[in-house]
Amino acid sequence: MTEPREAETEIPEDDFQLSRAGQEAINTAIDAGDGPALDGLLEPMHAADIADLIEQLTPARRREFLHLYSGEIDGEILSEIDESIRDEVVEQLPREVLAEAVREMDSDDVVDLIEDMDAPEQQEILAALDDSDRAAVERSLNYPEYSAGRLMQSEVVTAPEHWTVGETIDFLRTEEWLPDQFYHVILVDPRRHPVGYVTLGKLLASRRDVALRAITEDSFRTISARAEEGDVAYVFNKYHLISAPVVDEDDRLVGVITIDDAMSVLDEEHEEDFLRMARVSDDSHVSDGPFQTARQRLPWLVTNLFTASLSALVISRFESTLAQLVILAALMPIVASTGGIAGTQSLAVAVRALATRELTSANARRVILRELAAGMLNGLGLAVILFLAGSLILGAPMIGAVLGMAMIANQIVAATGGVLVPLGLSRLGLDPALASGTFVTTMTDMMGFFAFLGLASWILI
Repeated sequence: MTEPREAETEIPEDDFQLSRAGQEAINTAIDAGDGPALDGLLEPMHAADIADLIEQLTPARRREFLHLYSGEIDGEILSEIDESIRDEVVEQLPREVLAEAVREMDSDDVVDLIEDMDAPEQQEILAALDDSDRAAVERSLNYPEYSAGRLMQSEVVTAPEHWTVGETIDFLRTEEWLPDQFYHVILVDPRRHPVGYVTLGKLLASRRDVALRAITEDSFRTISARAEEGDVAYVFNKYHLISAPVVDEDDRLVGVITIDDAMSVLDEEHEEDFLRMARVSDDSHVSDGPFQTARQRLPWLVTNLFTASLSALVISRFESTLAQLVILAALMPIVASTGGIAGTQSLAVAVRALATRELTSANARRVILRELAAGMLNGLGLAVILFLAGSLILGAPMIGAVLGMAMIANQIVAATGGVLVPLGLSRLGLDPALASGTFVTTMTDMMGFFAFLGLASWILI
């Protein structure tokens, strides 16, 4: 039997990422089927770095990796793996390894792992948990998807509101079930209603005879278990919370949400908005295959094909104008493309402001007027440049003037449309990041072509 051997060199990291030398060493171990060498190379690495490594491998390569390393996959690594490939990893893990990994995870991580699984797979994982842990996970699964109840962990450190610092510290030292990480001791009344919390730092810095009520934090907020997770992230970000108790319909404590989970939601929402503004599926990942990637993008390309045909229809209405002044065909993309950029700029600011709740019905009018003024100023500046270019380069000042006037009109439409479209979609209950880009781009293209060719027909022909 071959004795496990230590890796000969420690894997270097560059800027918190695995170096090329480290990747080559790991690939060599995988190619050789050398499990002990792979274990030695990965042993000093953080769970998040190992998860990144797993995500970057191709599906075939990932299977080889898991065949050699599956026995070392624990709950910490499993919780760090991106959701897009986590199911694939779970399917390839031996059942006993998966069961042990799940037992090491906090309840919120277990919920995140199994909430999208089929019922038989969920039951298999739930069966590996202790009775109390299984009950906590099942209770969280009963809450709506994307709610605080799904996001919370049930492991909560509480103390009666009449306790002193000394009593609380003695309690913490003797209990073995405490979470690995927690930030507050939550004070509860006899009916388990949270009434405040105390930070661990203040707890350790206070005298033993000080009452907990005397050192509670002003930042105390409770969150309904049925609140949307986007609202949870907003509350954490606005009030600079570290953790917050979660309550049920009767205001009884059922769990706690910590800052890492809230910020993960915020990151996911920002990523989702970014992908949707680019008309890319939320499920897209760099490890996806070409057919999966094409299937995710094709619907938006077809949609764009339809909207582009509307611009072509506008152009076709000015066929006689283009036939008389062929140079217009070369110049008209200038107005449309510049308007598209302006619309995207305004749209990006508006979508972000809606997501962070900086743009509301109370200040919408002021923001729209600001964008209108900014569009007009940008249009005037660009119009001067186009007029000079038409005069000096083309020797046709009237063409420059037409370009300039069309640019002013399109810049105003682009700037205001970049705010009005996402605002309108938001009022209709639709995601403004999903379809705003298509509408704004179509609007600026059609307006750019119509304004330029219309003015050219009126003034130049």
